[in-house]
Amino acid sequence: MKEGQRCVVVTGASSGIGLGTVRVLIEAGYHVCGSVRQRADGERLCAEFGNAFTPLLFDVTDTHAVRNAADQVRELLGGCTLFGLVNNAGVGFHGPLMYQPISEFARNIEINLTGTLIVTQAFLPLLGADRMLTGPPGRIIMMSSVSGKIGPPFVGAYAASKHGLEGMSESLRRELMIFGIDVIIVGPGSVATPIWDKAEERGTVSGYEGTPYRDALAKIGDFYIQEGRRGYPAERIGRCVLEALTAWWPATRYSPVANKLTIWTLPMLLPARWVDWILAFKFDLSYKQQPREYCKVD
Repeated sequence: MKEGQRCVVVTGASSGIGLGTVRVLIEAGYHVCGSVRQRADGERLCAEFGNAFTPLLFDVTDTHAVRNAADQVRELLGGCTLFGLVNNAGVGFHGPLMYQPISEFARNIEINLTGTLIVTQAFLPLLGADRMLTGPPGRIIMMSSVSGKIGPPFVGAYAASKHGLEGMSESLRRELMIFGIDVIIVGPGSVATPIWDKAEERGTVSGYEGTPYRDALAKIGDFYIQEGRRGYPAERIGRCVLEALTAWWPATRYSPVANKLTIWTLPMLLPARWVDWILAFKFDLSYKQQPREYCKVD
């Protein structure tokens, strides 16, 4: 890391939005410390970015490993503050909440919400909570989603984690005013990555074929895949992150969403029951009353 160079930590740096953000930040002249879970991913990123990138090997739910990584970054900074922390690492297990394994639901919360707090607590001293460091306070970027404000069907576990992330971020932003550390949410829509090809190969009904949701899952799965392929490239989200990190007066939330009118604006403006009706009609979720035989009571 060059003397005087600004440093940003990005979690989940090996692919998707994280990798796109790393590329944008390095092109803008920043040194990036990126978290990866596999040593091979760190080596791959070092080969691509050279001395501009420092790999941090940890899982966001491993408190000990995260704190060790924070110590590694502290040494790299040499007594200066960290310019930014981008909490990007996350997962998304999809399925109808009625049938989704509780272990999947819990894993969403553990990684997307609890893991984010573990990382944030570890790096807050470097962002300026440690007043012995030299330099201005840094900023925290929380990577949320459209699902942080809207609850689409069959992504309930993911939506729960992202709704929680948005609430936590708002509380944290107000708590950290005392240190001058800002917290900014970036809530993108779909991002065009190879994950959508994998989703199509795997199928969107897998595991729920014998449930009443089979047809609805097939329809909405196809919709998600097509929207994903039309989404913004990861670097577009990275540029939004860069703006949030550098703007003189940043917004508290950025919404880089492709097809914004349909995916974001209208669902946020329309009454919730109208959105329910539209989704039910479009994705075969309408109630279909079945004929019943009623018991006669003598």
